[in-house]
Amino acid sequence: MASVLITGTSKGIGLAIALELGRAGHTVHATMRNPSGAPELAQMAKKEGLPVTVSAMDVDSDSSVAEGIAAIVKTSGPIDVLVNNAGIERRGTTEELGLAEVRAVMETNFFGALRCIQAVMPGMRARKAGCIINVTSVSGKISAPPLGAYSASKFALEALSEALAQEAKMFNIRVAIVQPGIIDTAMAQRIGEAPEASAYPHTRRMAGLFAATLKNPPSPTLVGGKVREIIESGTWQLRHPVGPTAAPFLQWRAAMSDEQWVDWGAADDATWYQSVQRDFGLDARLPE
Repeated sequence: MASVLITGTSKGIGLAIALELGRAGHTVHATMRNPSGAPELAQMAKKEGLPVTVSAMDVDSDSSVAEGIAAIVKTSGPIDVLVNNAGIERRGTTEELGLAEVRAVMETNFFGALRCIQAVMPGMRARKAGCIINVTSVSGKISAPPLGAYSASKFALEALSEALAQEAKMFNIRVAIVQPGIIDTAMAQRIGEAPEASAYPHTRRMAGLFAATLKNPPSPTLVGGKVREIIESGTWQLRHPVGPTAAPFLQWRAAMSDEQWVDWGAADDATWYQSVQRDFGLDARLPE
């Protein structure tokens, strides 16, 4: 069994990963910014007698990451697996989303993961063993408004992961990228809510696409199962799409030229909604 550090476990995908691995017998170090504000994981772990320990760690903070990981290693020994799951979303077009919001997304989704990687890599490299799993998104390969800033952070983490995989393999350290599609989380539910007024139609369109997909909500447990599979199988496969929409969305985008993709996103509402209905069987129109 592995000793696994997971970030962003207060809810959603992170909580599901922690429970999946704990129930499988792995030793789980579940971290979140404010454990007292999100007691669900600790309560469930205690009730089920799972080997899950919850601790505070803010991936936006150099000192919090350094001190948090050092404390885990001192108490429990080396970390075998790092799962970078902590993430936030902000929706807004390139013109309308404030710079502070964009910086916040990059700080958590990209620099937060990088902080944790840099903290665990020396020990893994010295032992010539380890696994780093970075949870990105289908948005790490597909960029569409109003999620440009979110996609930018996930594109960046995918690029870093590709480089890291080449560096780490020389030291027998596996790197995997997990790419969830639309999964039933609080984040996805927020994106699916009717947006505030915008000069652009894309925000309302994307909200409708998420809302339509979530009528048959894919569970975060799908991602937990995929992470467990990566850890236990010993696979060296780099990318792992997960969820019913992930592979279809990726294949759909790959079938288009860049110019076709731009034209799709720039189409008038009637054309755009018709294409989503035709290609995915989804009515993405929000109620007026």
